[in-house]
Formats: sequence, C-alpha cells, structure tokens
Amino acid sequence: MITVERKVLEKNDAIASRLRQTWSSQKIFTVNFVSSPGSGKTSLLEATIRRLKNTMPMAVIEGDVQTDLDAQRIHALDVPVVQIVTNGACHLEAQLVDDAFKRLDEKNIRLLMIENVGNLVCPSSYDLGEDMKIVVVSVTEGDDKPLKYPGMFIKASVLIINKIDLLPYVHSDIATLRGNALSINPSLRVFEISCTTGEGMDPWCAWLHSQIKG
Repeated sequence: MITVERKVLEKNDAIASRLRQTWSSQKIFTVNFVSSPGSGKTSLLEATIRRLKNTMPMAVIEGDVQTDLDAQRIHALDVPVVQIVTNGACHLEAQLVDDAFKRLDEKNIRLLMIENVGNLVCPSSYDLGEDMKIVVVSVTEGDDKPLKYPGMFIKASVLIINKIDLLPYVHSDIATLRGNALSINPSLRVFEISCTTGEGMDPWCAWLHSQIKG
C-alpha cells in the first residue's frame, strides 16, 4: 500500500514539475487556494477578480466534488474558467490541472488561480505545479484549526483569515488563530479580510499583484 501511494505521488510530482516549468517560462504566476468547505474561497476569488481583472490577464481552474456552480460564478465575471469535477475525489491532482489548463481558450495570462476541493488533508500531499499554496480559514471554523491540520499550514505560504465581519457574532479570537498558525509555520504571510465588506481586500490584492512575473 505504501509503495503504491509513493508511485502515485511520484507520478503526480513529475507532472507538477513539468507544469511549473511551463508556467514559469510563460511568466504565469499560479496560486493554489486550499481550505475546508465553506471558508469562502469562491467569494474570495470573486472579490479578487473584481479588483484585479482590469490590471492583468487571468484565468481560474475550479475544483469541486460535484457541480459546476463555482465555475458559473467565475464565468459571470467574464474571466476564463475551467471546472474540474472530481466525482467524489477529495483533492485535485496535477494531471487533472494539466488537462484543465489545456482546455483554457486564453493562454496569454499572468495570473492562474486554482481553487482546490474543500479539504485540509488530502490536497496538502499533491503538488499541482503552483508557485504557492494559499490556505483560507474563516473565523467561524475555530481558532484551533491550524493545530488540527498542521500539514496544510506547513506547506502554505499565505494564510487568509476570512469573514472577519462576523467576529462580533462568533466565539473567535483572531490573535489566537493567527498565533496558532504562526506556531506551525512562522513564515506564513497573513491577511485578515472580509469579502462581504471589502475590509482587508486592498492589501491582499496589492500583495498578489506584486507577485506577478515580468
């Protein structure tokens, strides 16, 4: 069983390495959004697209267990998008992303955003060729989420704490949540945002824009 799993991951990593080389040569900055279900990844992508789509060409690859509802939301913003339906699988793999990228009509892009399946366990093991993983946590999920799922926080480069507009209504201490995440990975860059009110979106989008290559 261990041998089979290792072979699967080795094949995935080889495809991911090729994708990373391709995107680097095309100066495409690629981010892989990971989270639990309901953290607000799609809302974050929508809010980010509204702020940045006129500043650079971009595209989105959506991953979900069922339905293309998230892709419909992105398509409504007039941004190229391809939906991957995993039919029950709890994560995206590099081959799926490779196939989806080939289906994008527009290749002249500078920012590629991948929304992974909602899961903080399996996606941490699969490299998709991205420049970085961005983990999204909402204040409704519990301040101990980083301690329960350390693998994802170790592999992420950025933490977005979402839904901060709900802080007056939930038992969450944002300093504790941030501290727990940084105790797992002190290198995490942290943004606190609300996609509903727009609070914190400007620094997040300014940082994301600064990462674009060339």
